[in-house]
Amino acid sequence: MDIYFPSGFPVCRGITGLSNNCLERAKRLKACVGGFLQRQDLSSLYGLYAFRAFLVSEFSEENIAFYLACEDYKSTKSASKMPSKAKRIYEEFIGSEAPREVNIDYETRDITQANLKSPTASCFDMAQYRIYILMEKDCYPRFLRSAAYRNLVNQLTLKSARQEARSKKAIAARPPLEDEKPK
Repeated sequence: MDIYFPSGFPVCRGITGLSNNCLERAKRLKACVGGFLQRQDLSSLYGLYAFRAFLVSEFSEENIAFYLACEDYKSTKSASKMPSKAKRIYEEFIGSEAPREVNIDYETRDITQANLKSPTASCFDMAQYRIYILMEKDCYPRFLRSAAYRNLVNQLTLKSARQEARSKKAIAARPPLEDEKPK
């Protein structure tokens, strides 16, 4: 995997060249946001929807959309589809006329553009990482303090309590098993 870096830019492969502090922060955010993305249970799905809705309300929904587009891109099995998918992501989120432009620095934008000359699964890694850090430091902490998050937690807590009550009621209403009958 060849990644283009302008002269004077420290050479690294993906995020491996970043400091341990940066990597640790990224791991924490991945644990928070990534849980929404990787688990298929309803609470995680609701969490992702709530986080996305929060970002829409803050006019920064393009961040999670870009992150998810990159995750989808990385899972592309067909190498022949990668160039068109990469171009679509670049034009939507990174290019100078991008309708949902994400906030990345000039160097990251240039490196990503150069990586598109021969797209690989990791060509968006640096840009995705920058957006991940932005969400970790800015968007996600605000989300955790938001009414949207508190409402989600309250709804899930209530739903869980109702399910537990129904389970207890069902167990109490069932006929005793042969072993449990009084003798």
